[in-house]
Amino acid sequence: MGKTIELRKIGKKYGDQTILQEIDLAVAAGERIVLLGPSGSGKSTLLRMIAGLEKITSGELFLGTQAANQMPCGEREIAMVFQNYALYPHMTVSENITFALKANKLKAADIQLRLEEALDMLGLTPYKDRLPKDLSGGQRQRVALARAVVKRSDYFLLDEPLSNLDVRLRLDARKELVKIHQRYQQTFVYVTHDQIEAMTLADRIVLLNEGKIQMVDTPQNVYAKPSNTFTANFIGSPGMNVLEVTYDQGTIKFANQFLPLNPAWQKKLANVNGAVYLGIRPEHLSFTKETSQLKGQIKYRELLGQSYAYTVQVGVLEMIVLDERPDWQIGDNVNLALKEEKIHFFDYRTTENLGYPNYLTEEGGNIHALFASI
Repeated sequence: MGKTIELRKIGKKYGDQTILQEIDLAVAAGERIVLLGPSGSGKSTLLRMIAGLEKITSGELFLGTQAANQMPCGEREIAMVFQNYALYPHMTVSENITFALKANKLKAADIQLRLEEALDMLGLTPYKDRLPKDLSGGQRQRVALARAVVKRSDYFLLDEPLSNLDVRLRLDARKELVKIHQRYQQTFVYVTHDQIEAMTLADRIVLLNEGKIQMVDTPQNVYAKPSNTFTANFIGSPGMNVLEVTYDQGTIKFANQFLPLNPAWQKKLANVNGAVYLGIRPEHLSFTKETSQLKGQIKYRELLGQSYAYTVQVGVLEMIVLDERPDWQIGDNVNLALKEEKIHFFDYRTTENLGYPNYLTEEGGNIHALFASI
Protein backbone atom coordinates (compact mmCIF):
# COMPACT_ATOMS: atom_id res chain seq x y z
CA MET A 1 0.00 0.00 0.00
CA GLY A 2 1.35 3.41 -0.94
CA LYS A 3 1.88 6.38 1.31
CA THR A 4 0.40 9.87 1.25
CA ILE A 5 1.82 12.88 -0.60
CA GLU A 6 1.25 16.42 0.60
CA LEU A 7 2.26 19.60 -1.22
CA ARG A 8 2.08 22.83 0.75
CA LYS A 9 2.43 26.09 -1.21
CA ILE A 10 4.91 24.47 -3.58
CA GLY A 11 6.56 26.87 -6.04
CA LYS A 12 9.19 26.54 -8.75
CA LYS A 13 11.21 29.23 -10.52
CA TYR A 14 13.99 29.21 -13.07
CA GLY A 15 15.60 32.60 -12.55
CA ASP A 16 12.82 35.16 -12.96
CA GLN A 17 10.50 32.70 -14.71
CA THR A 18 7.77 31.23 -12.52
CA ILE A 19 6.87 27.65 -13.45
CA LEU A 20 4.61 26.68 -10.53
CA GLN A 21 2.75 28.90 -8.05
CA GLU A 22 1.67 27.88 -4.54
CA ILE A 23 0.54 24.35 -5.35
CA ASP A 24 -1.54 22.85 -2.53
CA LEU A 25 -2.44 19.19 -2.94
CA ALA A 26 -3.05 16.22 -0.64
CA VAL A 27 -2.86 12.75 -2.21
CA ALA A 28 -4.26 9.84 -0.23
CA ALA A 29 -2.32 6.59 0.20
CA GLY A 30 -3.04 4.30 -2.75
CA GLU A 31 -4.87 7.00 -4.72
CA ARG A 32 -4.56 7.38 -8.50
CA ILE A 33 -3.90 11.04 -9.28
CA VAL A 34 -3.49 12.34 -12.83
CA LEU A 35 -1.77 15.68 -13.50
CA LEU A 36 -3.45 17.00 -16.64
CA GLY A 37 -2.82 20.15 -18.62
CA PRO A 38 -1.45 21.64 -21.83
CA SER A 39 2.25 21.75 -22.68
CA GLY A 40 4.07 24.20 -20.42
CA SER A 41 1.52 24.01 -17.61
CA GLY A 42 4.09 22.68 -15.11
CA LYS A 43 2.80 19.13 -14.68
CA SER A 44 6.06 17.31 -15.48
CA THR A 45 8.03 19.74 -13.34
CA LEU A 46 5.70 19.04 -10.43
CA LEU A 47 6.13 15.28 -10.87
CA ARG A 48 9.92 15.62 -10.97
CA MET A 49 9.85 17.67 -7.78
CA ILE A 50 7.94 14.86 -6.04
CA ALA A 51 10.55 12.41 -7.34
CA GLY A 52 13.47 14.56 -6.18
CA LEU A 53 14.74 15.22 -9.71
CA GLU A 54 13.98 18.96 -9.45
CA LYS A 55 14.69 21.25 -6.51
CA ILE A 56 11.75 22.93 -4.80
CA THR A 57 11.99 26.72 -4.86
CA SER A 58 9.41 27.34 -2.15
CA GLY A 59 6.89 25.46 -0.04
CA GLU A 60 7.00 22.04 1.61
CA LEU A 61 6.74 18.47 0.32
CA PHE A 62 5.78 15.59 2.62
CA LEU A 63 6.01 11.92 1.65
CA GLY A 64 4.06 10.08 4.30
CA THR A 65 4.94 11.92 7.51
CA GLN A 66 8.46 12.85 6.40
CA ALA A 67 9.47 16.29 5.14
CA ALA A 68 11.04 15.53 1.78
CA ASN A 69 12.37 18.81 0.36
CA GLN A 70 15.96 17.77 1.02
CA MET A 71 15.45 13.99 0.90
CA PRO A 72 17.72 12.33 -1.70
CA CYS A 73 15.92 10.82 -4.68
CA GLY A 74 17.10 7.32 -3.81
CA GLU A 75 15.48 7.44 -0.37
CA ARG A 76 11.98 8.38 -1.53
CA GLU A 77 10.70 4.85 -2.28
CA ILE A 78 9.71 5.91 -5.78
CA ALA A 79 9.41 3.92 -9.01
CA MET A 80 9.30 6.13 -12.09
CA VAL A 81 8.43 5.54 -15.75
CA PHE A 82 9.55 8.10 -18.32
CA GLN A 83 8.23 8.98 -21.76
CA ASN A 84 11.32 7.63 -23.56
CA TYR A 85 11.47 4.33 -21.58
CA ALA A 86 15.28 4.69 -20.95
CA LEU A 87 16.12 1.00 -21.40
CA TYR A 88 19.70 -0.26 -21.40
CA PRO A 89 20.29 -1.26 -25.06
CA HIS A 90 22.88 -3.95 -24.27
CA MET A 91 20.70 -5.74 -21.68
CA THR A 92 17.94 -8.25 -22.29
CA VAL A 93 14.37 -7.64 -21.15
CA SER A 94 14.97 -9.67 -17.98
CA GLU A 95 18.23 -7.85 -17.24
CA ASN A 96 16.60 -4.45 -17.71
CA ILE A 97 13.77 -5.36 -15.36
CA THR A 98 15.99 -6.73 -12.59
CA PHE A 99 18.94 -4.33 -12.82
CA ALA A 100 17.85 -2.08 -9.95
CA LEU A 101 16.95 -5.07 -7.76
CA LYS A 102 20.42 -6.55 -8.22
CA ALA A 103 22.01 -3.17 -7.52
CA ASN A 104 20.10 -3.07 -4.22
CA LYS A 105 21.38 -6.60 -3.42
CA LEU A 106 18.00 -8.34 -3.09
CA LYS A 107 18.13 -12.10 -2.69
CA ALA A 108 18.28 -13.99 -5.97
CA ALA A 109 15.10 -15.94 -5.15
CA ASP A 110 13.15 -12.71 -4.49
CA ILE A 111 14.44 -11.18 -7.71
CA GLN A 112 13.39 -14.20 -9.75
CA LEU A 113 9.93 -14.28 -8.15
CA ARG A 114 9.33 -10.59 -8.87
CA LEU A 115 10.65 -10.95 -12.42
CA GLU A 116 8.39 -13.87 -13.27
CA GLU A 117 5.36 -12.10 -11.80
CA ALA A 118 6.02 -8.92 -13.82
CA LEU A 119 6.74 -10.82 -17.04
CA ASP A 120 3.50 -12.76 -16.69
CA MET A 121 1.39 -9.73 -15.74
CA LEU A 122 2.56 -7.66 -18.70
CA GLY A 123 2.75 -10.45 -21.27
CA LEU A 124 6.51 -10.25 -21.64
CA THR A 125 7.53 -13.86 -20.93
CA PRO A 126 8.09 -14.72 -24.64
CA TYR A 127 10.42 -11.70 -24.98
CA LYS A 128 12.44 -12.03 -21.78
CA ASP A 129 15.72 -12.82 -23.60
CA ARG A 130 15.39 -10.17 -26.32
CA LEU A 131 17.28 -6.88 -26.51
CA PRO A 132 15.32 -3.60 -26.68
CA LYS A 133 16.18 -3.14 -30.37
CA ASP A 134 14.27 -6.34 -31.12
CA LEU A 135 11.05 -5.08 -29.46
CA SER A 136 8.17 -2.96 -30.70
CA GLY A 137 7.34 0.37 -29.08
CA GLY A 138 4.52 -1.20 -27.09
CA GLN A 139 6.76 -3.99 -25.85
CA ARG A 140 9.46 -1.52 -24.77
CA GLN A 141 6.85 0.47 -22.89
CA ARG A 142 5.78 -2.69 -21.05
CA VAL A 143 9.39 -3.43 -20.12
CA ALA A 144 9.66 0.06 -18.61
CA LEU A 145 6.49 -0.57 -16.63
CA ALA A 146 7.75 -3.96 -15.47
CA ARG A 147 11.03 -2.42 -14.31
CA ALA A 148 9.05 0.00 -12.15
CA VAL A 149 6.61 -2.65 -10.90
CA VAL A 150 9.29 -5.00 -9.53
CA LYS A 151 10.62 -2.31 -7.20
CA ARG A 152 7.40 -2.59 -5.09
CA SER A 153 7.79 1.10 -4.18
CA ASP A 154 5.34 3.18 -2.17
CA TYR A 155 5.02 5.68 -5.03
CA PHE A 156 4.52 5.02 -8.74
CA LEU A 157 5.25 8.12 -10.86
CA LEU A 158 4.67 8.15 -14.61
CA ASP A 159 5.61 10.99 -16.98
CA GLU A 160 3.56 10.62 -20.21
CA PRO A 161 4.65 6.98 -20.62
CA LEU A 162 2.13 6.20 -23.38
CA SER A 163 2.61 9.21 -25.65
CA ASN A 164 4.78 7.30 -28.15
CA LEU A 165 2.22 4.54 -28.67
CA ASP A 166 -0.55 4.27 -31.23
CA VAL A 167 -4.20 4.47 -30.20
CA ARG A 168 -4.79 0.72 -29.83
CA LEU A 169 -1.64 0.16 -27.79
CA ARG A 170 -2.52 3.08 -25.53
CA LEU A 171 -5.87 1.49 -24.77
CA ASP A 172 -4.20 -1.81 -23.88
CA ALA A 173 -1.54 -0.07 -21.80
CA ARG A 174 -4.13 1.87 -19.79
CA LYS A 175 -5.77 -1.43 -18.85
CA GLU A 176 -2.39 -2.78 -17.74
CA LEU A 177 -1.75 0.27 -15.59
CA VAL A 178 -5.08 -0.12 -13.80
CA LYS A 179 -4.34 -3.81 -13.30
CA ILE A 180 -0.93 -2.98 -11.80
CA HIS A 181 -2.43 -0.46 -9.41
CA GLN A 182 -5.23 -2.77 -8.33
CA ARG A 183 -2.67 -5.43 -7.42
CA TYR A 184 -0.07 -3.31 -5.62
CA GLN A 185 -2.04 -0.21 -4.49
CA GLN A 186 0.88 2.20 -4.82
CA THR A 187 0.22 5.91 -4.59
CA PHE A 188 -0.01 6.66 -8.28
CA VAL A 189 0.81 10.03 -9.90
CA TYR A 190 0.52 10.18 -13.67
CA VAL A 191 1.31 13.08 -16.02
CA THR A 192 -0.48 13.50 -19.34
CA HIS A 193 -1.86 16.11 -21.71
CA ASP A 194 -4.40 13.54 -22.98
CA GLN A 195 -7.75 13.96 -21.29
CA ILE A 196 -8.91 10.46 -22.31
CA GLU A 197 -6.02 8.98 -20.32
CA ALA A 198 -6.90 11.25 -17.42
CA MET A 199 -10.57 10.32 -17.49
CA THR A 200 -9.93 6.57 -17.66
CA LEU A 201 -7.06 6.33 -15.15
CA ALA A 202 -7.74 8.88 -12.43
CA ASP A 203 -9.47 8.69 -9.09
CA ARG A 204 -8.98 12.46 -9.17
CA ILE A 205 -7.71 14.80 -11.86
CA VAL A 206 -5.45 17.76 -11.04
CA LEU A 207 -5.90 20.21 -13.91
CA LEU A 208 -3.01 22.65 -14.34
CA ASN A 209 -2.55 25.73 -16.50
CA GLU A 210 0.27 28.29 -16.44
CA GLY A 211 1.65 26.87 -13.21
CA LYS A 212 -1.61 27.04 -11.26
CA ILE A 213 -4.15 24.40 -10.26
CA GLN A 214 -7.44 25.08 -12.03
CA MET A 215 -9.44 22.23 -10.50
CA VAL A 216 -8.99 19.06 -8.44
CA ASP A 217 -11.87 16.59 -8.55
CA THR A 218 -13.14 13.29 -9.88
CA PRO A 219 -13.22 12.84 -13.69
CA GLN A 220 -17.01 12.98 -13.59
CA ASN A 221 -17.06 16.31 -11.76
CA VAL A 222 -14.30 17.84 -13.87
CA TYR A 223 -16.51 17.15 -16.88
CA ALA A 224 -19.92 17.95 -15.37
CA LYS A 225 -19.00 20.78 -12.97
CA PRO A 226 -16.02 22.66 -14.47
CA SER A 227 -14.63 25.22 -12.05
CA ASN A 228 -13.93 27.89 -14.68
CA THR A 229 -13.92 28.57 -18.41
CA PHE A 230 -10.45 27.07 -18.88
CA THR A 231 -11.62 23.75 -17.42
CA ALA A 232 -14.82 23.88 -19.47
CA ASN A 233 -12.87 24.48 -22.70
CA PHE A 234 -10.07 21.99 -21.97
CA ILE A 235 -12.22 19.04 -20.90
CA GLY A 236 -14.34 17.42 -23.56
CA SER A 237 -13.73 16.61 -27.20
CA PRO A 238 -14.59 19.14 -28.47
CA GLY A 239 -14.59 21.34 -25.36
CA MET A 240 -17.54 23.26 -24.03
CA ASN A 241 -18.96 26.16 -26.04
CA VAL A 242 -18.30 29.25 -23.89
CA LEU A 243 -20.19 32.28 -25.19
CA GLU A 244 -20.19 35.90 -24.06
CA VAL A 245 -23.81 36.90 -23.48
CA THR A 246 -25.75 39.58 -21.59
CA TYR A 247 -27.88 38.97 -18.51
CA ASP A 248 -30.63 41.47 -17.65
CA GLN A 249 -33.58 41.01 -15.31
CA GLY A 250 -34.02 37.27 -15.66
CA THR A 251 -33.19 36.99 -19.36
CA ILE A 252 -30.05 35.93 -21.21
CA LYS A 253 -29.66 37.75 -24.50
CA PHE A 254 -27.34 37.05 -27.42
CA ALA A 255 -27.36 36.92 -31.19
CA ASN A 256 -30.91 38.31 -31.46
CA GLN A 257 -32.21 35.55 -29.22
CA PHE A 258 -33.25 35.54 -25.61
CA LEU A 259 -33.43 32.91 -22.90
CA PRO A 260 -35.90 33.51 -20.06
CA LEU A 261 -34.27 31.83 -17.10
CA ASN A 262 -35.77 29.56 -14.50
CA PRO A 263 -36.37 31.42 -11.17
CA ALA A 264 -33.72 29.28 -9.49
CA TRP A 265 -31.14 30.50 -12.03
CA GLN A 266 -32.36 34.06 -11.56
CA LYS A 267 -31.67 33.71 -7.85
CA LYS A 268 -28.19 32.39 -8.57
CA LEU A 269 -27.44 35.26 -10.96
CA ALA A 270 -28.98 37.95 -8.77
CA ASN A 271 -25.68 39.85 -8.49
CA VAL A 272 -24.94 39.67 -12.21
CA ASN A 273 -25.78 42.62 -14.41
CA GLY A 274 -24.46 42.72 -17.95
CA ALA A 275 -21.82 40.46 -19.47
CA VAL A 276 -21.59 36.83 -18.39
CA TYR A 277 -20.32 33.64 -20.02
CA LEU A 278 -22.82 30.94 -20.93
CA GLY A 279 -21.44 27.41 -21.34
CA ILE A 280 -23.04 24.51 -23.17
CA ARG A 281 -21.33 21.33 -24.36
CA PRO A 282 -21.56 20.40 -28.07
CA GLU A 283 -23.26 17.12 -27.18
CA HIS A 284 -26.01 19.06 -25.38
CA LEU A 285 -26.99 20.95 -28.54
CA SER A 286 -28.92 19.40 -31.41
CA PHE A 287 -30.60 20.32 -34.68
CA THR A 288 -34.37 20.67 -34.68
CA LYS A 289 -37.23 21.48 -37.03
CA GLU A 290 -38.87 23.68 -34.39
CA THR A 291 -38.97 27.33 -35.44
CA SER A 292 -38.93 28.76 -31.91
CA GLN A 293 -35.36 27.66 -31.20
CA LEU A 294 -31.93 29.17 -31.75
CA LYS A 295 -31.11 29.98 -35.40
CA GLY A 296 -27.75 29.83 -37.14
CA GLN A 297 -25.78 28.86 -40.24
CA ILE A 298 -23.29 26.00 -40.63
CA LYS A 299 -19.80 27.28 -41.39
CA TYR A 300 -17.71 24.10 -41.05
CA ARG A 301 -18.18 20.36 -40.73
CA GLU A 302 -15.66 17.85 -39.37
CA LEU A 303 -15.99 14.07 -39.22
CA LEU A 304 -14.87 12.75 -35.81
CA GLY A 305 -15.56 9.09 -36.56
CA GLN A 306 -18.78 8.22 -34.76
CA SER A 307 -20.18 11.75 -35.09
CA TYR A 308 -19.79 15.05 -36.91
CA ALA A 309 -18.76 18.33 -35.33
CA TYR A 310 -20.70 21.16 -36.95
CA THR A 311 -19.52 24.74 -36.40
CA VAL A 312 -22.62 26.94 -36.40
CA GLN A 313 -22.53 30.74 -36.55
CA VAL A 314 -25.23 32.42 -34.49
CA GLY A 315 -25.00 36.15 -35.05
CA VAL A 316 -21.39 37.08 -34.28
CA LEU A 317 -20.88 33.95 -32.13
CA GLU A 318 -19.85 30.45 -33.11
CA MET A 319 -20.72 27.19 -31.39
CA ILE A 320 -20.04 23.53 -32.10
CA VAL A 321 -22.82 20.97 -32.33
CA LEU A 322 -22.18 17.21 -32.22
CA ASP A 323 -24.50 15.05 -34.31
CA GLU A 324 -24.15 11.51 -35.66
CA ARG A 325 -25.98 12.36 -38.88
CA PRO A 326 -24.26 13.74 -42.03
CA ASP A 327 -27.47 15.45 -43.13
CA TRP A 328 -26.28 19.07 -43.01
CA GLN A 329 -23.85 20.88 -45.29
CA ILE A 330 -21.79 24.05 -45.08
CA GLY A 331 -24.06 27.03 -45.73
CA ASP A 332 -27.24 25.39 -44.43
CA ASN A 333 -29.49 27.51 -42.21
CA VAL A 334 -30.42 25.49 -39.12
CA ASN A 335 -32.45 25.66 -35.93
CA LEU A 336 -30.82 24.50 -32.73
CA ALA A 337 -32.33 22.96 -29.63
CA LEU A 338 -30.50 23.49 -26.37
CA LYS A 339 -30.76 21.27 -23.30
CA GLU A 340 -31.49 24.03 -20.82
CA GLU A 341 -30.76 21.76 -17.85
CA LYS A 342 -27.15 21.49 -19.13
CA ILE A 343 -26.32 25.22 -19.15
CA HIS A 344 -23.42 26.64 -17.13
CA PHE A 345 -22.73 30.28 -16.25
CA PHE A 346 -19.28 31.76 -15.60
CA ASP A 347 -18.34 35.10 -14.06
CA TYR A 348 -17.24 37.53 -16.78
CA ARG A 349 -14.36 38.96 -14.74
CA THR A 350 -12.97 35.92 -12.86
CA THR A 351 -14.19 33.20 -15.32
CA GLU A 352 -15.25 31.13 -12.27
CA ASN A 353 -18.33 28.92 -12.50
CA LEU A 354 -21.42 30.60 -11.06
CA GLY A 355 -23.46 27.40 -10.99
CA TYR A 356 -23.68 24.02 -12.65
CA PRO A 357 -26.77 22.33 -14.08
CA ASN A 358 -27.86 20.26 -11.10
CA TYR A 359 -27.83 23.45 -9.05
CA LEU A 360 -31.42 23.87 -10.22
CA THR A 361 -32.58 20.51 -8.92
CA GLU A 362 -30.58 20.99 -5.72
CA GLU A 363 -32.43 24.25 -5.18
CA GLY A 364 -35.75 22.68 -6.02
CA GLY A 365 -36.13 24.56 -9.27
CA ASN A 366 -38.41 23.41 -12.08
CA ILE A 367 -36.15 23.49 -15.12
CA HIS A 368 -37.91 24.99 -18.13
CA ALA A 369 -36.47 27.65 -20.40
CA LEU A 370 -36.63 27.99 -24.17
CA PHE A 371 -34.90 30.18 -26.72
CA ALA A 372 -37.19 32.35 -28.77
CA SER A 373 -36.71 35.04 -31.39
CA ILE A 374 -36.80 38.64 -30.21
